[in-house]
Amino acid sequence: MTIDLLAAAAEAPKNQFGFWEAMEQGGPIAWAIFGVLVIMSVGSFYILFTKLFEQQKVLNQYKDVRSSFWKTNSLKDGATKLEKNSAWRQLVDDSIAAQDDYTKMTDKMEAHDYIHGTMARSEAAINAKLASGLSFLASVGATAPFIGLLGTVIGIYRALINIGLAGSASIDKVAGPVGEALIMTAIGLLVAVPAVLAYNWLQSRNRKIASMLTGFSTALLANINSGGNVKPQVMTATSTKTAGQAAAKPAATKPATAPARPASTTTTTTTVPPKR
Repeated sequence: MTIDLLAAAAEAPKNQFGFWEAMEQGGPIAWAIFGVLVIMSVGSFYILFTKLFEQQKVLNQYKDVRSSFWKTNSLKDGATKLEKNSAWRQLVDDSIAAQDDYTKMTDKMEAHDYIHGTMARSEAAINAKLASGLSFLASVGATAPFIGLLGTVIGIYRALINIGLAGSASIDKVAGPVGEALIMTAIGLLVAVPAVLAYNWLQSRNRKIASMLTGFSTALLANINSGGNVKPQVMTATSTKTAGQAAAKPAATKPATAPARPASTTTTTTTVPPKR
């Protein structure tokens, strides 16, 4: 009995319509399309993780700006508190350089515009660096489904040729090419969907960082124009906790006193005895 089962298992037909079998039937064109989609997928995930790490680094460096930068006496002292080659250090260095050129200008309005323009250019450079590579994600999300569709069209075309050569639409003639066509469509979607999601997510994080850069640039400009007198309010962890406890503590109220009752008037009647 065991020998019969082993013989039947050995004689069982192999699956001739798997993924690799379909790709082999597709030939060089199918392999080329599959290779392009794999490269696009690997590039998308590489950009996703590298840009995510870069964005998180910028966000973590902002904690140093809030905790220690504005506690210093000058911008030059504050720059030493920031990490070198960071986005926030770049803004501070550019503002210091613009402040040095500020004294060389006779027109105060032109000096203000020069500093503002310098900060805007610095912000644009940082935002451009953060956005680098996102165009590749957008291109992958837009073109990957069509590349997969190209493989689908070629697979269906090969299926029609096999039908014409065989003279009948038997399953063994069309299953391979049609399976290849469906596989290419699925791979195209699997490449495009993560790329689109990653692009939208990274873009939203870039907008958040751009807003933070704009606020920091505005604070630097106000500090320069005021001679160091204007600084944003810095809330440390201890002061924030203290402020929260003070806000949560109910205000002390004086005990309510009972309203005074009106004095009651009593009328006493005195009886005078008659004289005899």
